[in-house]
Amino acid sequence: MTRRIHLATLLLLFALPAQADQTLSARPQGGWRIGFAPGQAALTEPGRAALARLAPQLAATPHGRITVEAQASGPADDASAARRIALARAGTVRDALVAAGLEATRIDIRALGLLTPPADAADILPPGVARSGTTR
Repeated sequence: MTRRIHLATLLLLFALPAQADQTLSARPQGGWRIGFAPGQAALTEPGRAALARLAPQLAATPHGRITVEAQASGPADDASAARRIALARAGTVRDALVAAGLEATRIDIRALGLLTPPADAADILPPGVARSGTTR
């Protein structure tokens, strides 16, 4: 009986989608980064709350564009899959910032896809912070 319960618990844990720590971290180059679980584009509640706290700070700067650059890990032989996930992540972050009060017309999104080294994240870059270079 105990083995069945443990097996059922393990199967349930593996069936649940992976969760990423979606706290905002400061980037050394400026701006912020939010992580995602591999293959996922959804925000967790803590991630949504972190972006809701950031949006008023970005809105307080009345001029300039904010860029959301997203990337995704994935198979090296399928760059388009990583780019699609990255685009979904960038859109999700943009939507959360807009829901928290930042004007949609001030936000640009970039799907960087698979970079080296790969990362499952989106970067929020305020005006004046350099954007990423080339993609793969």
